[in-house]
Amino acid sequence: MKGMHRLFVLLMVIVSVVFSAELCSASGFALYEASARGNALAGALVARADDPSALFFNPAGITQLPGLQMMAGATFIMPSTKVTTYSPQAVTTSSVDNTWYPAHLYATYQATDKVWLGLGVFSPFGLGTEFPETWPGRYNSYKAIIQTIDVNPNIAFKVNDKFSFALGLDLLWFDLNLKRKIPSAPFTGGRDVGDIDGSLQGSTMGVGLNVALHGRPFDWLRLGLSYRSQTTVSVTGDATFVRPSAFSSSPILSTLFNNTTGTGSITLPDELYLGAAFYPVKDFSVEVGAIWTHWATYNSLTITYDTALYPGGSSSTDTKNWHNVWRPFIGAEYKATDWLDLRAGYAFDQEAIDTQYADYLVPANNRHLFSVGPGFHWRNWSLDLSYTYLLITDRNNVPAHGFVLPSSFTNGYANMVGFSVGYKY
Repeated sequence: MKGMHRLFVLLMVIVSVVFSAELCSASGFALYEASARGNALAGALVARADDPSALFFNPAGITQLPGLQMMAGATFIMPSTKVTTYSPQAVTTSSVDNTWYPAHLYATYQATDKVWLGLGVFSPFGLGTEFPETWPGRYNSYKAIIQTIDVNPNIAFKVNDKFSFALGLDLLWFDLNLKRKIPSAPFTGGRDVGDIDGSLQGSTMGVGLNVALHGRPFDWLRLGLSYRSQTTVSVTGDATFVRPSAFSSSPILSTLFNNTTGTGSITLPDELYLGAAFYPVKDFSVEVGAIWTHWATYNSLTITYDTALYPGGSSSTDTKNWHNVWRPFIGAEYKATDWLDLRAGYAFDQEAIDTQYADYLVPANNRHLFSVGPGFHWRNWSLDLSYTYLLITDRNNVPAHGFVLPSSFTNGYANMVGFSVGYKY
């Protein structure tokens, strides 16, 4: 009877999460590819939290790891999308093929019977969008790259056999590279002498905090909760411009768009991870949960220049007005043999950007992620592999605003392949 009760509870939780997915929202340029096992389970490691990648998903879970354990790996992300612009004729442009590979490194150490130490290095945010330099949307963006590295030391305490908590510090490196074209006609009396190529590149550091809880109230149930705070980063970088030859040869035009320094501030969102893992029968587990991301912190991007680019052009502001989002997930794991685990997962991701503010930095919409992957064990070694197919639903009727043309985002997808190698000392 107890087994039937557990199966019933598990079924009701799964149904509630899956059928509420359409009410949830998602993650802008947040990254969740923190380990191959986590990828294969669609992020369902918040309540399990039983390998070194718990430092990303739920650091309180490292109290389940004896001795010294390490894990390292990467996820190779290969995205593709098409943008159709209407100005007035329809022109469809495919994104430039790129491969991005956020890496991860974890180490955990049991200091005493009650205290564990952990160090994680991973990328919690990232963006890579590139189009040909001559495409119709180039005045909004033709290349945008955001890279982050979070060095995250943690200390975890085991209160008793059922409850643990952790505290940590997020030391975040943030790098920004934005490129767009600038039309010359507004500065030459309506005469088009070629585009100005503008680039802003800079990096900075930010500091945040994280706290986490992990519980094992029953043998068949684990619960997890993890929170990462907001991190404000103020980027000061080089604003460089390549001007048409007509600008250099004119005494008046040569004073415009000279290289200078640009400064901008971004508040990266706080995040809340929730999970419940069920072990209804031997060697099989299912975890369901969700991630909440406070993207309302990203309401605009203002760049202030030390030297005005043109009369009245000492700053530029792009309205964002992103909204808070949820990302529900479900992941199942089966221990097929002593040396082989089989995993599969699904996550639903709604875009954090309303259609009226959509632009070409994140030309996306709602996402479905389907994941599978095996885990191999040999003596003290482990090897986890994952494959994820990310399907982006089409977004139509994007309105014109600023340098964004009336547009549609279609045929968006990504192939993601991950690996993690672990060792237990």
